[in-house]
Amino acid sequence: MITAEDYLWYVDEALDGMVAIVTELGDDLGNRRPDVPDTNSPYVLLHHCLGVMEYWGGHVVAGRSIERDRDAEFRASGPVDELVARAHQARRRLAADIADLDPTAPPRGATAPDDATLPVGRTQGGALIHIYEELAQHRGQMESCRDTLLAPWARLA
Repeated sequence: MITAEDYLWYVDEALDGMVAIVTELGDDLGNRRPDVPDTNSPYVLLHHCLGVMEYWGGHVVAGRSIERDRDAEFRASGPVDELVARAHQARRRLAADIADLDPTAPPRGATAPDDATLPVGRTQGGALIHIYEELAQHRGQMESCRDTLLAPWARLA
């Protein structure tokens, strides 16, 4: 089974890539949604991933009580430098949350009934894979979003 240290290396790869994208884009483009239906801004995607880390790492794995407004994550906007600081804080928090990880043990925090029978809700390790799945998926979306926002034809519109 993977160690917490090795797992966090993969998290860092994805999270650092996302941070680099919003930093490169800055406040204006980082908060802009490409002119494509149902597309999120890079800011929203990273903000959502921080919510994923808090819920699945903090609540499901570590058993901390948290409040999460998932819908609000997709309406978020703000200064990129504050989001980047929150991302670094969330990474430190995730390391603390998984310090006592027991990958094959059941979650310490309750999951939604629909998730309880899935790998994401059956074990702590399953919850961690879900965090990485979300980070990797949304990093790819952010890369496409960045490329769209920076495309010469987008600047002419």
